Amino acid sequence: MINLIPMTVRGAEKLREELEQLKNVKRPRITVQIAEARKHGDLKENAEYHSAREEQSFCEGRIQEIESKLSNSQIIDITKISNDGRVVFGSTVTILNIKNNAVFTYQIVGDDESDFKKNLISINSPMSRGLIGKTVNTIAIIHTPSGNVKYKILKIDYI
Repeated sequence: MINLIPMTVRGAEKLREELEQLKNVKRPRITVQIAEARKHGDLKENAEYHSAREEQSFCEGRIQEIESKLSNSQIIDITKISNDGRVVFGSTVTILNIKNNAVFTYQIVGDDESDFKKNLISINSPMSRGLIGKTVNTIAIIHTPSGNVKYKILKIDYI
């Protein structure tokens, strides 16, 4: 049985856009580069040819990777899920660090979508694992390499 990879609608859209760019723009451009490089003669010592072939290999590999991710993903639209006030995949959570009163807002997303700078945290991160299933005003204890950190859940949005 294949384990489906959770992914938000936005994450799937970004992958589809990248796939379209690779297939419709980058792949044809590389094909032209290879054809041009072939015109320069001996392929054994043709750096342009080898460079274009290497780029083609990376491009095709990325296309296969994206297609695999999309075919093995479970796209979850958080706006269409009935919620019971708990933190779930796709929800946006505002939390308060009990120790220093710092407030953070994170959205829980799939592994491929996570970007800490954009406050998108992976479903498999220690933070997400500690928050999943919790409700507003609950204290979540997050296990980190530097020790346990307590956070109070201030708000949960399903957007």
